[in-house]
Amino acid sequence: MAKLPTKKKLRNETVKRMEHLGVYRDDFDHIIDVYVGMLQQYQSFERQFEESGFRITEEYTNKAGATNDRKTPIYSAMESLRKDLATYSNILCLNPKVYKSIKKPDVPKRKEPESKSKPISKLQLVMGER
Repeated sequence: MAKLPTKKKLRNETVKRMEHLGVYRDDFDHIIDVYVGMLQQYQSFERQFEESGFRITEEYTNKAGATNDRKTPIYSAMESLRKDLATYSNILCLNPKVYKSIKKPDVPKRKEPESKSKPISKLQLVMGER
């Protein structure tokens, strides 16, 4: 089984993607570190989940002695991390929808053509004068 990427490698890849998109600033380094930590945890849990045969539920006996099915701890952790990773990817503009919403094309403003004639005031138009 392939080795999981290190935090350093994930961080470098994240910064590289952000630079490519034109959204990287060193002010975001702390947020990037948090995002990368969660991404590394998610990848580790994903591997464990695969090794478990993608087991989503397990039997659980509570204090009263009743046995029920519940989500496995790994699956629950992955669900939570998925949501957090989505939030952080939005913050870091790594999500296409967020990226599209912040990118505004640099369209130069059109200059209004200068009229050679004297401008007509609203009052002149109302009065029928020219």
